[in-house]
Amino acid sequence: MRALLLAIGFLTRLPVPRVLADAGDFARAIRYYPAAGLLVGAVVAAAGWAGSLLDPWTGALAALIAWAAVTGALHLDGLGDLADGLGAAHGDRTRLVAVMADPHVGSFGVVAIVLQLAAKLVLLHAVPPAGWWPVVAIPFAARIGPIAWARFVPPLKPGLGADVAAAARRSDLGGWTTLLAGAAVFVPALLAAVPLILGWTIWLRRKLGGVSGDAHGAGIELVETGLLLALVVARAG
Repeated sequence: MRALLLAIGFLTRLPVPRVLADAGDFARAIRYYPAAGLLVGAVVAAAGWAGSLLDPWTGALAALIAWAAVTGALHLDGLGDLADGLGAAHGDRTRLVAVMADPHVGSFGVVAIVLQLAAKLVLLHAVPPAGWWPVVAIPFAARIGPIAWARFVPPLKPGLGADVAAAARRSDLGGWTTLLAGAAVFVPALLAAVPLILGWTIWLRRKLGGVSGDAHGAGIELVETGLLLALVVARAG
């Protein structure tokens, strides 16, 4: 229960009881990231459904605002930091890590965040008024990713990526993947999470040579957008 509360407290801005925890507890919280994702998805879907009663664009905007608000734009920050690092590093891993650690947002980060928000807005607009409930599962599925990346990609530097590497167990990945498969019976588009997470794993290993907290956040954002696209394409078909 402690690790679950820590996962919710870290990944969302939802109120949770204060708990005493050490570094090991924070690391073990990664096992419950998908559960926190379900709460994020519920907030996003509820906001989108309520807004869509007025207009599809209102629903999309309400969902997007809720998405950023309930997560505190945590993963968008990671996406921006990674984009800045890649844009400035020119293949120099030391510079990449240094730029990603800089709290300021550069032009590459701004462009990446704007494009990400625009992509989500357009895809959310394509969700039909009666079709918001599958959106609940998208943040859940995307947050299985960090468990896989922590297990299969070495830490890029000391920090979140290094702390959670030992805490992400094979049984956690297997259990959440099994639940994902069950949810895919009702929402087949969720199966796209597997190649998306695998693709980010391969990219991290080949391009970065490791994973960090920012890379986890960027991966979550990109997998969410990919899953939204898969859902819209499935609905259109």
